[in-house]
Amino acid sequence: METGGGRLLGPTSRVEECSTVNNITHFLVVLLMPPVAYLTAEIGLWSELHTYSGGLGVLAGDHVKSAADAELPLVGLSLLYREGYGRQHLDDNGVQSESYGPIDPAEHLTNTGKSIQLPLDGTVLHATIWKTDVVGVSGHVVPVYFLDTYHPNNSTEFIGLGARLYGGDDRTRVRQEYLLGVGGVQALQHLGHDFVGMHLNEGHCTFAMLEMLRQGWSRKELAQRTLFTTHTPVPAGHDRFEWQLVRDVVGDLLPADAQDLVRGAGDPEQGGRCSMSHLAVALSTSVNAVSNLNAQVASTMFGSTHIAPITNGVHHITWTSPQMGGLFDSHLPGWKEDPGQLAYAGSLPDDALLEARTASRRILRELVHASTGVRLDEARLTIGFARRFATYKRANLVFSDLERLRALGADRIQFVFSGKAHPKDEGGKQLIRDIFSSAKEVADDIPVAFIENYDMATGLAMTSGVDIWLNNPIRPLEASGTSGMKAAMNGVPNCSILDGWWPEGCEHGVNGWAIGQSEDERDDERDANNIYNVLEHEVLPLWDEGPERWAKLMRASIATSARFTGTRMIADYLHFYNRFA
Repeated sequence: METGGGRLLGPTSRVEECSTVNNITHFLVVLLMPPVAYLTAEIGLWSELHTYSGGLGVLAGDHVKSAADAELPLVGLSLLYREGYGRQHLDDNGVQSESYGPIDPAEHLTNTGKSIQLPLDGTVLHATIWKTDVVGVSGHVVPVYFLDTYHPNNSTEFIGLGARLYGGDDRTRVRQEYLLGVGGVQALQHLGHDFVGMHLNEGHCTFAMLEMLRQGWSRKELAQRTLFTTHTPVPAGHDRFEWQLVRDVVGDLLPADAQDLVRGAGDPEQGGRCSMSHLAVALSTSVNAVSNLNAQVASTMFGSTHIAPITNGVHHITWTSPQMGGLFDSHLPGWKEDPGQLAYAGSLPDDALLEARTASRRILRELVHASTGVRLDEARLTIGFARRFATYKRANLVFSDLERLRALGADRIQFVFSGKAHPKDEGGKQLIRDIFSSAKEVADDIPVAFIENYDMATGLAMTSGVDIWLNNPIRPLEASGTSGMKAAMNGVPNCSILDGWWPEGCEHGVNGWAIGQSEDERDDERDANNIYNVLEHEVLPLWDEGPERWAKLMRASIATSARFTGTRMIADYLHFYNRFA
């Protein structure tokens, strides 16, 4: 499957303009350089190839698409999970179960006809290499490769390593990461990609650094040629393995001073286990987080290491609905090649904007009815909430006080939810059950729909079809929150806790709303009251003023999104890539 995009940068030494939301012209020099290897444990390129669980994987897909648009010499590599992340099923009470239908890679990818072999557990692990080409707006190709353990020479146990994303116990996970890191490096080299540096998307890829040390890079060279991106301060997002388990898998690839390295990088466990993220930070000079606030938080996690902020961005063509894309084609020509043109959304006429938004809203209502049986009302304010159901995201917070919610929202608002809990996350599953229970209690006054099996297609329908995008995590645990950027791009204002990207984008009452005042300590009652206050006293009164007044808000939201595109993100990463050579 090919993925189009918007061109910004060229592959040879030249200078091109990159317009920003502030109309400041930046000149970026793109150097002719060997490829950069981009390694990631999950990647979301399109819905049907469900080798992604949430924002981390979809961001990886947006990264390679944006690199293709920029004509950068990037090559991507991930693992192929034959059963993916699992399909979500919800019963009438919101009890989640999962099924794991097989993925046939031949329906999505091209078999390169090549494979790699790695020593493991006293025998050999084989992995077939599959490929897809991500095609940018100018035709530039970024290849993305997938390692597949479904190989006739593998044991049943080794075949199982490639079954499920984030599946199995630590014994499985550390072997998956060995395949991703060590196998990923060898696979790219086997395919003829002599890369100049590596960009590691989270600690799952850390073993790639040990492989390059084995191949002769000095620690100084490794530090200069590796960029490590950390995405989350939540402990569950950082793998830790017992040292003996790591030694059993990687053997003498593990440096003798690895425990000291982890300890020196600020590991709160003082090196008691192998923290993959802290080991990566210790071996790399360049480390970045994915928003300004996330960089501040990460700076407290990794000792004295400088954490550079590179706020995430979303691939504008992928995440703009066809209806809004048609609007931009007509009134913001060149937006696909230069999404900085979205900064001029103030010029969008009311009638054309409202027509496009009306069509997007209708598509979501039809999807909701077909998939849930819930009929949404065209005249009501539709509030959307969709993301991974991790407990810190507090998906049920808006239902904390059902009587107050009824008082402010009866016959005026409606909700659409979607999202999966990790199969082992009982707290996340409880949040879904809580929403179903609350939905039944308010059903006569406030329709609530929950679309099961959240994927990229559902994400696009929701971020383009609701009227406001709700986000209420425990600050500062939301690293970025790219779904809010997608909503903004489609003219959907955010109503969010000031976490992740939103402190950088929020103009309260102009392009959306802040919930609260940047409070870091957890207080669910306070935050729920802040949600009700902003809905009752600011959002709904503005909605009641009519579509022309709301259109002004939507234009401001679209203009803000110009600063949060993958094009801008890749331009920021280019500063690090150019240091690799």
